[in-house]
Formats: sequence, C-alpha cells, structure tokens
Amino acid sequence: MSRISVDQVKHVANLARLAVTDDEAELFTKQLDAIITYAEQLDELDTTNVKPTSHVLDMKNVMREDKPAKGLPIEDVVKNAPDHKDGYIRVPTILE
Repeated sequence: MSRISVDQVKHVANLARLAVTDDEAELFTKQLDAIITYAEQLDELDTTNVKPTSHVLDMKNVMREDKPAKGLPIEDVVKNAPDHKDGYIRVPTILE
C-alpha cells in the first residue's frame, strides 16, 4: 500500500507550478513512497537518551565577542559621499 497517492503528487506539483504528466506522477509516486519507507526506518531507533540537536556537529558560537568600538570620524564617513549636510549623507527622495 502506497503512503502517497498520485493525486497528492499532482496536487503538490500544481502548488509548485510544475507541469507533471501522468507517467511522471506515477514515477514520482513510487519514488516518494520509497523515500517515505526509508525514512520510516528511523522510527525503529531508540532515541530516548539522545538530546535534540540543531546541527550534526558539536559547534559552539564561532563568532568573535561583540564589543563596542569607536567608529570612523564623521569627516571620513562623508568624505566620499556625493551630497552631505550636517554630517548626514543626503539621498534622493523615493517616497512622497
């Protein structure tokens, strides 16, 4: 007995805006059923003492510590700006 029907495959293909022929829908149904069967093997594993993870590797935060630092002087920031006034970079208005 298949766990996924041809109609379900066609429905998902329609949602994904994919053109699927009847022959392709039959093929995809068999392939998806095989994938589901394979994934169901995981239900046989005893995972009572296994902690949930979000990553397969035991990684910690690999980024540097976020410390505030002094920024560039305003004169250097606006030096290359084509239009600036009072320390602000002026840009064209896009909303009215």
